[in-house]
Amino acid sequence: MNTTSAPPEFQRYQFAFTAHIRDPKAHPRPAGVEARRMNIYNGLLYNNIEGFLLSCFPVLRQVLGARKWARLVRAFFSTHRSHTPYFRQIPDEFIQFLQNEWTAPEDMPPYLLALAHYEWIELVQSVSTRSADRAFDPAGDLLDGVPLLNPVLANLRYDWPVHRIAPRRKVQPAETHLLVFRDAGDTVQFSEINAFTARLLTLLEPGTLTGRAALEQIAAESRHPDPGLILQAGGALLDDLRARGAILGAVRPA
Repeated sequence: MNTTSAPPEFQRYQFAFTAHIRDPKAHPRPAGVEARRMNIYNGLLYNNIEGFLLSCFPVLRQVLGARKWARLVRAFFSTHRSHTPYFRQIPDEFIQFLQNEWTAPEDMPPYLLALAHYEWIELVQSVSTRSADRAFDPAGDLLDGVPLLNPVLANLRYDWPVHRIAPRRKVQPAETHLLVFRDAGDTVQFSEINAFTARLLTLLEPGTLTGRAALEQIAAESRHPDPGLILQAGGALLDDLRARGAILGAVRPA
């Protein structure tokens, strides 16, 4: 015996109503709804979502142009099922959509996801509530002590120079390392770093290695003929990262 029953009429109406709002071209307007009123609903909801996306992805919008941007926003609006009711997290949902659900058409730039992620990370860092969970000495020894990274920090690698992408500017694929962190003045800082700095930050992130141990590991990995130079350059780099706010100091012994 089939116990499955059709949803009530009011639910079927709701489904048809929201389906039309998400994608008016694919789903007809429900019967009995005035076209003018339906258009108002369509515009209000779509423009609301697009507005939150525009505030986070201005460069992506400029690079794509009006038509491609509208197609992308409509694809997100019509197919993605958000897992949060908070408007502030719409850009997070957009990134998940690009990463996991969307297949880019051939006319979209190959760096689209990388550029979107680069723009999104500024929002992530600006609203982060993470704070240092270990006691540290701001003036501590970063070579023989354990450096403590800023908790609001991202050590990023892209296949494109995302920080140089702009409308009508040709870019070529290039391995790009970027350091993004929020400084003591609550300003999100971006800087391009080299592979050496990126590797050092990766080794320091778990908070278990001294600065010296991390630099010695890099020297061994690179088979550098003069490990002393690595330690000298690395020591200066650690001090610079602390001065800029990417490193808070050295962890205090328990």
